[in-house]
Amino acid sequence: MSQTLTTLGPDWPCQVKAPGTRDWERTAARWLRDLLPARYAGYSPLTRHPVLLARHARLQLQHEVRTVRVALQTARVELPTLGVAESVIENSIRMYAVELDQLNRLARGVRLVTDALLAEGTPPAPRRRTPAQRVS
Repeated sequence: MSQTLTTLGPDWPCQVKAPGTRDWERTAARWLRDLLPARYAGYSPLTRHPVLLARHARLQLQHEVRTVRVALQTARVELPTLGVAESVIENSIRMYAVELDQLNRLARGVRLVTDALLAEGTPPAPRRRTPAQRVS
């Protein structure tokens, strides 16, 4: 595995097999789906098209990063007005900083997986024909 990490880089998600190996796209799609809220698992455009799934995961992470940054930047001003103790505020700030680092690492992983999917030329899922499109 250390050779794979060297080839793929430290930000490559360990849950995703190396590009070109058997089932790597399936592991990439599973990892990407896990980054999204559970309700997205039922949307077939996302589940059938890994590149679309990667794009949505990237957008989701961008919004989460913005949210955590705002929470971090406003904690010292807003939390005291809510009656939050100073020790809790300090713990919250540390928590937000850790979360921001984690989100940035995940975003780098999504970027790497997206690039690999595009490089592989992942074909779109075959379209199903409706009864009206079928020729007798």
